Amino acid sequence: MALNWIWIAFFVVAFAVAVFKTVFLGDMSVWSEVMGASFQSAATAFEISLGLAGILSLWLGLMKIGEQAGVIGWFGRLISPLFCRLFPGVPKGHPAMGSIFMNVSANMLGLDNAATPLGLKAMQELQTLNKEKDTATDAMIMFLILNASGLCFIPISIMMYRARAGAANPTDVFMPILLATFISTFVGIVALCLKQRIRLTDPVLAAWLAGMALVIGGIVWIFSGMEGRAVERWSTFFANALLFGVVISFILAGAIKRINVYATFIEGAKEGFHTAVTIIPYLVAILVAIGMFRASGAMELITEWTTSAVAACGLDTQWVEALPTALMKPLSGSGSRGLMVDLMATHGPDAFVSRVSAAIQGSTDTMFYVLAVYFGSVGIRKTRYAVGYALLADFSGTLAGVLAAYLFFG
Repeated sequence: MALNWIWIAFFVVAFAVAVFKTVFLGDMSVWSEVMGASFQSAATAFEISLGLAGILSLWLGLMKIGEQAGVIGWFGRLISPLFCRLFPGVPKGHPAMGSIFMNVSANMLGLDNAATPLGLKAMQELQTLNKEKDTATDAMIMFLILNASGLCFIPISIMMYRARAGAANPTDVFMPILLATFISTFVGIVALCLKQRIRLTDPVLAAWLAGMALVIGGIVWIFSGMEGRAVERWSTFFANALLFGVVISFILAGAIKRINVYATFIEGAKEGFHTAVTIIPYLVAILVAIGMFRASGAMELITEWTTSAVAACGLDTQWVEALPTALMKPLSGSGSRGLMVDLMATHGPDAFVSRVSAAIQGSTDTMFYVLAVYFGSVGIRKTRYAVGYALLADFSGTLAGVLAAYLFFG
C-alpha cells in the first residue's frame, strides 16, 4: 500500500511542478520534457530487463548447479546460526538460507551484477514458504532491507569512477563508504528486529552483530595503512578471485556428485530468462514515475529549498550540493551515479562535495529499484512496512555518509 501512494505522489508532484512552471514562469517546454522522460524511462526499463536476462541466465544456471550439488545447502548451514534468528520463519536447512548468504556475500564484495540474480533466486525460495502469494512475509522484508541497505566492503565501481575522473587518490573514500554502509545496515537490522520482535539480546545474534563491527573496524585499520593504488588493486583482486572461486567450486562439486552439469545449467538459465521477463512491468512502473518526477524539476526545487533552510539554521552548506545524489539514490542507481559523476566533472573529483557525493552513493543500494525487482519477480503487490524501513536504512546511510565525509575530509 505504501508503494502505491508513493507511486501516485511522483506523478502528482511532477504535474504540480509542471503547472507551476507554466503559469508562473512561462516555461511551456517542461511538458515535452516530462513526457519525453516517460517514454525514455519506459525504454530504459526494458533495456535493463533485457540486459539482466543474460546475467540472470548465467547466475541462476550456476545456482541450479550449486543447489543440486549441495553447495548452496552447505552455505546455508554455515550461516544458519545468524540467519535462523534474523529469519525465524524460514526452516533450518531450507534452500533459501544458502541463496540469501550468496546474495549478501556478493553485495559485500561490490559485485552488483552477481548479487541481483542471487537475490532473485533467494526471493523465489522465500516465496515457496509464503501462504499469501501477493503479500510480503517478514522474512522477505528482512531480506529486502539487507539488500536496500547495501552493506558493501569493497566499493569497486565508485573507486573506478573516481579514478576515471582523475582523482589524486581514488580510494580515499573507501573508509567513509565502509562506515556509512555498515551504519545503514546495522540500523536497518536493529529496527526490523524490534518491529518483528526478534530478540536482540540473543547471545548468537549479539555476537554476530558485534563481530561485524569488529570486522569493519579491522578492514578500516588494514586498508588505512595502504597506499591508494594498493587498496584498489587488492580489493579488485580479492573480489573477483573469490567470485571466480565460487563458480569453479559449483562446477567441480557438480562433477564430483556426478550430475549433468551442462543440462542443469540450462535448466537454471531458463528460469533466469523467465524472471527477466517477469520484472519488466514493475520496472516500467517505477522508472517512468521517477523519470517524470526528475524531468519536471521537482528534484531541483527540493535541493534549492534545502540549501536555504540549512543556511538559515547557520549550518555549513558545502554538502547540500550533493543532496540530489542522496535524493536520487533510492529512486535510480544510474541517476544518482550520473549526478555523482557530474559533480566530479564540475568541481573536480577531490572537491569536498564530490567526496560527500561518493560517500552517499556507496552508503546504500537503490531502494525502489530493489523493491520493484525483487518483489516484482515473485508477484508481491502488498509490501506492508517494507518501504518505511528501507527508507529508514537509506536515510541513516545518507546521514552517516555526510558525517563520515566531514570526519575524514572536512
